Amino acid sequence: MLLEGKKALVTGGARGIGKEIVTLFLKEGATVYYFDLAEGDAVSEMQSLAKANGGAVFFKKVDVSNEEEVNTVVKEVIAESNGLDVLVNNAGITRDGLVFRMSLENWEKVISINLTSAFLVSKHIAMDMMRRRTGSIINMASVVGVGGNAGQTNYSASKAGLIGFTKSLAKEVGSRGVRVNAVAPGYIVTDMTEKLSDEAKKAMLGQVPMNRGGTPEEVAKVTLFLASELSSYITGRVIQVDGGMMI
Repeated sequence: MLLEGKKALVTGGARGIGKEIVTLFLKEGATVYYFDLAEGDAVSEMQSLAKANGGAVFFKKVDVSNEEEVNTVVKEVIAESNGLDVLVNNAGITRDGLVFRMSLENWEKVISINLTSAFLVSKHIAMDMMRRRTGSIINMASVVGVGGNAGQTNYSASKAGLIGFTKSLAKEVGSRGVRVNAVAPGYIVTDMTEKLSDEAKKAMLGQVPMNRGGTPEEVAKVTLFLASELSSYITGRVIQVDGGMMI
């Protein structure tokens, strides 16, 4: 098992890609803490996987855009776990709209949850990882952070910012044995993308050489690679999981 004995934190872990990451990490022997606003519908499955594979799973209700909540709970998790080995900053939302119709509230909400939360969580965990001279931080970016997307200026800006954050943090902590990378999914079939119009889905699929949407499991597998020792000499990289969308 690739994460046997390891301890991980996944933000936005109750559903979608985050839930698949938690599930896969548990299968690989990790103890996993996950943040979200609700436990989600896979609690019993997660608990069974944890028991079967020698790990454990813990839910923490946290608004990742709230600095006070994040500071308090992250410090609790570091103390409870005696130090984390893996952090996945996965929490994210969309509030799509053309820029001239977009409210400041929808701009700031997306930036706060998608980007600022990664800063709030990472600052504490990265410091502890540096102290222990080991750790892997993985940020969930997006191909729209690389190439942009009409109607998603807020989301694209947040994910582009996350890529810059990834590369900069990798340079800050690399000498202390901590790696920082990003995963950039393309069109992945989740509850979030299912809300898109049929026209939007068709347009996106038209850009994918593999001619299908990806699955959350496929994103989780790449995240596992970056969390494990299989990627021990990789840092500051952005791995696109997009079926060739950004070729």
